[in-house]
Amino acid sequence: MSAPADRPAGPDENTGRVGDAGPVGDTGRVEEYAAALSAALHGPPRVKARMVQEIRDGLADSVAAHAALGLPYRRAAEEAVREFGAVDELAPACQRELTIAQTRRTAGAVAVTSPFLIACWYLIVGSELPPAARLTAALLAAVAAGAALLAAGTLAATGALARRLPTPDRLPLAVAWTGTVASVAMALATLTLAVAGAASAAWPLLALAGAFTVTSHGLVAASARACRRCARAVPG
Repeated sequence: MSAPADRPAGPDENTGRVGDAGPVGDTGRVEEYAAALSAALHGPPRVKARMVQEIRDGLADSVAAHAALGLPYRRAAEEAVREFGAVDELAPACQRELTIAQTRRTAGAVAVTSPFLIACWYLIVGSELPPAARLTAALLAAVAAGAALLAAGTLAATGALARRLPTPDRLPLAVAWTGTVASVAMALATLTLAVAGAASAAWPLLALAGAFTVTSHGLVAASARACRRCARAVPG
């Protein structure tokens, strides 16, 4: 019995064509490749999504080019993947780029938030607190200064200087742990400001500084954690 006249023709297994509508392409292989690559990478979500999208588009263009030469779509997809390289071959280079992006993001977060620690030092020193609290404030200021210097150096090393000098392999992990130390210092600053506020007439100002500091702690801690994950994902 012949198929009904109004039944659409199915896709040809070899050519990937549906009736006379033209090629539909084997997008399943492309999407599978892109999904596997995305799962293998760690880094800033928007940067990673843009990178995977560019690779997906390039792979799809390669499939179309091979199909235009007469290859069946399934074979064209496999040939395109072979030219691009397996996911485990492409992922290391992509991960290095994402790690640098996350390192810059973490360094930027430290550079922006470190001045809050220095401001806290001025506020605490100006309060009538015991020597132990003043010593804590001095340590916080030292941590802030050191973290800010490393952050500035990192932004320079991964920016304009990266065109002339290679980025040190250990830099991402160093920035990650510097961000972790800075986030811990911000938590201590928040606690010290709370103690200072209870014994100071300037408690509204100290409370505002504490709110900024605890917010900065959350921002830097999350970024440093992501940076550690990226740094560990880069092959040694």
